[in-house]
Amino acid sequence: MDLSKIIEAKSNAAQYMIDEITYICNTFEKRDPGSKGEHQACEYAVEKMKELGCDRAFVDEFKENPGSFFGWIYFTITCCFLAFASYFFMPVLSIAFIVIGLAICFIQFGLYKKLVDKFFKEKTGHSATGFKKPKGEIKRRIIFVGHVDAVWEWPFKEKFTYLGFDLHLMACFLGAFYLLAIAILKLAGVLEGDLAFKLGLVTIAFVPFWFGLYFMWNKKRIVDGANDNLSGCYIGMGILKTLQEQNIELENTEIGVIFSGSEEAGLRGAMAWCEAHKDEMNDVPTFVYSYDTITQPEELMVNYRDLNGTVKVDKDVSDLFMEACEELNIPCKKGMVPPLGGATDSAAFAQAGMRATGITALSHALPDFYHTRRDTPDALNKECLELCYAASVKVLEMFDNGAKQ
Repeated sequence: MDLSKIIEAKSNAAQYMIDEITYICNTFEKRDPGSKGEHQACEYAVEKMKELGCDRAFVDEFKENPGSFFGWIYFTITCCFLAFASYFFMPVLSIAFIVIGLAICFIQFGLYKKLVDKFFKEKTGHSATGFKKPKGEIKRRIIFVGHVDAVWEWPFKEKFTYLGFDLHLMACFLGAFYLLAIAILKLAGVLEGDLAFKLGLVTIAFVPFWFGLYFMWNKKRIVDGANDNLSGCYIGMGILKTLQEQNIELENTEIGVIFSGSEEAGLRGAMAWCEAHKDEMNDVPTFVYSYDTITQPEELMVNYRDLNGTVKVDKDVSDLFMEACEELNIPCKKGMVPPLGGATDSAAFAQAGMRATGITALSHALPDFYHTRRDTPDALNKECLELCYAASVKVLEMFDNGAKQ
């Protein structure tokens, strides 16, 4: 099917997205993972999905411990302080504390595993899903995903910009590895006496950075999350809206839209969605496109690896978006979510065995709105929404015509 008219409507579609995002931010409570606001936004999304022609729309709920995602910091930094104290009288214990602390960091944040979740309060998260059937038999399915929740503010980044925030994290890791190194040398007998003692005292320079990390996130302030990530949610909704306005129905392609919950708590909503529904998606070829922070047009990117670079996503799904951008002369990069870069929901779908990729439009030198109170509807970028929408419609057109299946 030719969807060029849908692509041409990109300006109206982007304005619809902006209006809807503004409404959600200004109407409902804050949408931190497992919150009432997250639930309100999902209920609203289901109503809109039905209005836009979805034959089936529903809200899922799941159990989670959202405080654990940044809560690992408490364990890791406490281990660093214990390691510092242990260095002077028992270096082997110092080494053990550092290794334990770094292992907690790697497992909970590096891999998004549920290592320390049980130590934090359990809450109920929510996701919203809608499916629009084609006119004929369902022979293929495409799903557009964005996460509906918003993050707790990062005070250091809000006050000191990305550079200050990044330098703070680097100092914390440098201090941990420095302490580990001198503890190993002391245990091996390479460092002894006064020299070992003085090198140990150098660690005091890192103590303020470690202590500051206890306050990396402000649990009392939730950002609006207009860009991160209602912008990603509304790519699919914009497509449904324009298809309805132009009275276009696909012949054999089912369209799905997911507002996943609690991505900011470690992809918990997407993980729960896959656990509940992935087997239902095996009936026909299904492609999943996950969008996150669609804001900077010059940074539009297909992420071929996700979850701190540890998860490989589907090459055909990724290539199709690149080809769609090329067809429309839209600049788009090949890239990845790098180590310490976190993850997008595409990682959860890929780990569940689904054919997925992640689309972002955000510089790795994180802009000032990212995870701060500046992430308001005023910070939305209409041009970027237009370009990502147009590329996504082209993906839908190519997929509907049998590409990459």
